[in-house]
Amino acid sequence: MGNRAAKAEKKMKEEVLLKIVPPIDQSYARWLARDLARIHGFTLKNPSALKPPDHYIEYMRLNGWLDLDLDDPDLAHLFK
Repeated sequence: MGNRAAKAEKKMKEEVLLKIVPPIDQSYARWLARDLARIHGFTLKNPSALKPPDHYIEYMRLNGWLDLDLDDPDLAHLFK
């Protein structure tokens, strides 16, 4: 009823795990790199402007986010 016996320490297996990668075909690696660059570098040549929904426009107008002074010196460099 008194003390319990101490737990025996588990013996850890001494295993060495190696990560071995099979050789990769160089032409496949070049093709894959070009394909990924083509996919992730894709941009539209002539993107069209998107019009936000009317309730977004109304919200922006109420908060004064659509007010733009074209004579503002901070914005002058954008209109040259």
